[in-house]
Amino acid sequence: MNPLRTLILAAAGNDTVRRVVATAPVSRDVVRRFVAGETTADAIDATSTLIGRGLRVTLDYLGEDTTDRTTAERTVHAYLEALDQLHDVGLAVDAEVSVKLSAVGLALDETLALDNASRICAAAEQAGTTVTLDMEDHTTTDATLRVLAELRRHWPSVGAVLQAYLRRTLDDCRELADTRVRLCKGAYAEPASVAYVDPHQVDLNYVRCANVLLAGSGYPMFATHDPRLIEIIGERARWYDKSVEDFEFQMLYGVRTGEQLHLAAEGHVVRVYVPFGGQWYGYLMRRLAERPANVAFFLRSLVSRS
Repeated sequence: MNPLRTLILAAAGNDTVRRVVATAPVSRDVVRRFVAGETTADAIDATSTLIGRGLRVTLDYLGEDTTDRTTAERTVHAYLEALDQLHDVGLAVDAEVSVKLSAVGLALDETLALDNASRICAAAEQAGTTVTLDMEDHTTTDATLRVLAELRRHWPSVGAVLQAYLRRTLDDCRELADTRVRLCKGAYAEPASVAYVDPHQVDLNYVRCANVLLAGSGYPMFATHDPRLIEIIGERARWYDKSVEDFEFQMLYGVRTGEQLHLAAEGHVVRVYVPFGGQWYGYLMRRLAERPANVAFFLRSLVSRS
């Protein structure tokens, strides 16, 4: 693993670093490059702007590792509010939501997480959109897939997320290739026993998984900012005779925005992952770890605004 990535992921769990970043006078302005804002209104504004530029959106209310039912309930209500507003302003056709099960109670009880996710899926159906079930660290993979299977009994369009750095993911792709699947590299610190630690091996597995998904009858969603992988996916999609409407690219809010618009202008479906809410610290650290070059941007911004 890249030493800088290891350091960043360690910082994600360091309370001292968290306090320094959270209380720095300029942090809020810098964070807004990667986070739409703290309120639902901020998220809806960002969604409207992106859709106006020809992009699609998935909204993520920030929060995870919930350890009490009150917080889980607050997260559910945040999603219900966002879905209501997406419907009210006519954006639901181009915007969905992404949900982490740990944010809606997975650590407390798997049944609770299923019930809460079901409420969100029902609201998404009413709004005219759908849900993608985010994947987290490897210890939650089996539980997440179990909940996914239950949700799909009622809402077959619920999306799965699979992470290419996990050794098991190629098999999971084969199981889910006829469904809606987001493929990403993965952003958690994982042991070598379950994950590839060499970035080149992760990329190779990403391509193997992409081939499996493109060969299937489902709807693949390729979450990557890597120009080489984007080019390879485009070539493999043509080889499998997939049209630009048969798959999509996904990128993070605030990352490679020019490339997002370029791909959309070429006719590709491009969906932007838009996080919002007050619990932005862990999310920001993982984004920096995924692409350590972002660290330089973050530090330059701190210095230039101080």
